[in-house]
Amino acid sequence: MSDPLPRPTADSPSPLKPLPLLIFSSRWLQLPLYVGLIAAQCVYVFLFIKELVHLIQHAWEFSEQQIMLVVLGLIDVVMISNLLVMVIVGGYETFVSRLGLQGHPDQPEWLSHVNAGILKVKLAMAIIGISSIHLLRTFIEAGALGTPTGRVTEAGVLWQTVIHMAFIASAIGIAWVDRMTQVKPGK
Repeated sequence: MSDPLPRPTADSPSPLKPLPLLIFSSRWLQLPLYVGLIAAQCVYVFLFIKELVHLIQHAWEFSEQQIMLVVLGLIDVVMISNLLVMVIVGGYETFVSRLGLQGHPDQPEWLSHVNAGILKVKLAMAIIGISSIHLLRTFIEAGALGTPTGRVTEAGVLWQTVIHMAFIASAIGIAWVDRMTQVKPGK
């Protein structure tokens, strides 16, 4: 008696049963989330252009400190935008489907070896960079004389510093766990 299901060959994947197929196909539910992040990226582009125009229009009126704060705001927008690109491209490639960029001249270098662990470490480092910019802005806004302004309090500076240090500790922990899970053969 012959087998009713065809046997998969080395070149063709075996067909999935209905429940595993449903579970595996559910990864496509993330697609609207990534499209939403692309829309958020468009908002950040608009915000960047708006702030840049504001800087250019008022450059001769601003003090050096005000210019520095606006420029730090622009850098912050760029870093958040970079974070969005990492999440969109890396997350889609890792969790949804391959982008098929092999050999494309604009393929990001990091994408060729991205996995969930590496993506987490990269995201943690990007968050630390963003937090650093925010903390630097807070220190600058606190004033050159060390007296807090109406917008920045000593407690606010302290809490922002504590949170920044927590981000750093978390990133170190994530990197350490990722390294521990990548056991090399023969060790």
